[in-house]
Amino acid sequence: MQPSETQQQSPIEEERRRLTDTLQEIALQRAEIAPVYHGKDYVEQLLEAKREETRQRLDLLGSEPYFGRLDFQENGKPAPLPLYIGKRGLDHRKTSDPYIIDWRAPVASLFYSFTGGEAPVTYEAPDGTIEGEVHRKRNLSIRDKTLERVVDSYERGGDNMSLSDEFLLYRLGEKKDNRLRDIVSTIQAEQDLIIRAPRYKALIIQGAAGSGKTTVALHRLAFLLYQYQQHIRAERMIIFAPNSMFLDYISGVLPELGVGNVHQTTFADWALDVLDGGVKLAPTTEGKLWFSLAERRPALNDETPGRFKGSLAFKSWIEERLRQYEDNFLQDNLSFEAWDGRVLPSATIREWFEVEYRHYPLTMRRERLSGRINRWLEMQLTNIGDAKIRKERSQTGKQRLRSFMKKLPEATPLAFYKSAFSDNVDSFIPQALAADTLKNLKRGIALPEDLVPLVWIHQAFNGPENRQFDHVVVDEAQDASPFQIALLRAYMAEPSFTILGDLAQGIHAYRGVQRWEELSAVFTEDQSAYHTLKLSYRSTLEIIEFANRILARTDTGLPPAEPVFRSGEPVEVAQLAKAADALPRMVSFISDNQAGGMRTIAIVGRTEEHCKQLHEQLLSGGVEANLIAEGQVAYRGGVTVVPAHLAKGLEFDAVLIAGANARNYADNPQDAKLLYVGCTRALHRLTLLVDGEPSVLFS
Repeated sequence: MQPSETQQQSPIEEERRRLTDTLQEIALQRAEIAPVYHGKDYVEQLLEAKREETRQRLDLLGSEPYFGRLDFQENGKPAPLPLYIGKRGLDHRKTSDPYIIDWRAPVASLFYSFTGGEAPVTYEAPDGTIEGEVHRKRNLSIRDKTLERVVDSYERGGDNMSLSDEFLLYRLGEKKDNRLRDIVSTIQAEQDLIIRAPRYKALIIQGAAGSGKTTVALHRLAFLLYQYQQHIRAERMIIFAPNSMFLDYISGVLPELGVGNVHQTTFADWALDVLDGGVKLAPTTEGKLWFSLAERRPALNDETPGRFKGSLAFKSWIEERLRQYEDNFLQDNLSFEAWDGRVLPSATIREWFEVEYRHYPLTMRRERLSGRINRWLEMQLTNIGDAKIRKERSQTGKQRLRSFMKKLPEATPLAFYKSAFSDNVDSFIPQALAADTLKNLKRGIALPEDLVPLVWIHQAFNGPENRQFDHVVVDEAQDASPFQIALLRAYMAEPSFTILGDLAQGIHAYRGVQRWEELSAVFTEDQSAYHTLKLSYRSTLEIIEFANRILARTDTGLPPAEPVFRSGEPVEVAQLAKAADALPRMVSFISDNQAGGMRTIAIVGRTEEHCKQLHEQLLSGGVEANLIAEGQVAYRGGVTVVPAHLAKGLEFDAVLIAGANARNYADNPQDAKLLYVGCTRALHRLTLLVDGEPSVLFS
């Protein structure tokens, strides 16, 4: 028997031929689409919108059609079938058979979950469990229509010498730019498990620095939209990120996955939009105070304003005040006299408000009560035959109705919240906290920790309005509060969350959680699931082992991060003879790394003031660099000077920690977390400059 043509070809030749055929198929399908319609016919406009979606999908496929191949033989089938996996699916124009499999399709899960061996494998399809055997798993790198790399990570009957890591390491070794990229070609089994988890769960994910938490969450959104496309919509999904700069950094991932219209915001911006001008947010001082050397490490306990107002106990206190407020909303004997002698009894008004309209939010109950009394008034007027008298009594009745409604309390979040702190506050609220809160509220100003209770009150008064969510992502969730998660849960019919963070990076301890159980308490036991991501894909082995020494001093009890074996240069700890030596060392660090192909380089300082000084020094030394400050909305890449607390979530090819001394990073959990954040931003190279006594956190 002669070997087949495919068997005679080398893998690279075989895949080049397949790529040529695929690009031709895509081009032919693109050419068959009707020209762009510019007319005014409504039906044609709808059809044109669909055609434009197809054009965009084919254009994206044309650049990088697929990234993987899985040869799978289903039980009962005579031979294995090569399945090509891509970011988007494509059916052959003639046969309608799947030509490229969408990575989110059930069979594609085998590409991520299969780790070798000749045992049968299964996947869950709409028609039930499908069983079969994997004959080959192949990773492919295609850029701009060019096949760059072919790696067979599994060949049935072969020696399979751990080649599965080769392609991953190849991807991890690539240099970064100013945008987070998708990981669809390198999703690992433990990440895929989270991505494909059932919809109606609150997933709480503790992930080590560099474990891919954010990208996993974004890929989960894309999967949910694919898997539950008849039940959820992108417009009803929302991502809460720590700041606007981080939103800019992750902005390219979902479009690259073919997902649009997902709302991406910060919690403060969303809350202020809900409150619609009801309050103004006080200027944030956390970057200047909490992270300054003079004010750092205040006492951390449950009476810290952020922790106290973010607790479920404070939520219960607010709910009790709301119940009392609604129960006493109507005054005793509050009858309505439309005109002399024509009275609507207090008992009837109370029956309408407290019984018939009880299931409506307070604002709607108030509106319905006004409308009901107005209808009663109109009915009374119909019994008056004299037109002149009817007109006079109509004017009198409507004027009295307006006066009657004005007697009812003002149902606004700010007014209620202010009254809760001013009307005989009980011992549950610390007096100093109550006084400070009331002082701000009287000026119409809310602190960040007041936004959650204010929106909770708004939701109690108005209902969810048109803000219901199908799925919520909370990134850097160690900085969120249990009350905040409970608030977002109130805007959902069923809990569908991806809540992700790292307690070791909990640098905002004055308002965040110290244990994940604080957030899981919002849900019943069957509504939540806890996952850990221990593998760190970002940094080299040397950087992760160095950072693990600092992790041990964060007082979180977390296990060390586990590195993917990608070795690099040792971490450099450079002791400076004098402070003036810092500038030439920073300049040489930048120039050496740029010469080595590093595209993103960060100089990490302790505080914003420290970073301003570093930035000025670099400019004086002829180095162009971008300075990141509080409130910045874009990360530009290149050379960046950034305070450690604003570097969280970002990553750089090379990082230099300036001022890594005992004064800047003292021996306490909060400083350890801050230094841990700074060190774990580095992908390939990490240097710490020490002027003075070294920090004990790494010495």
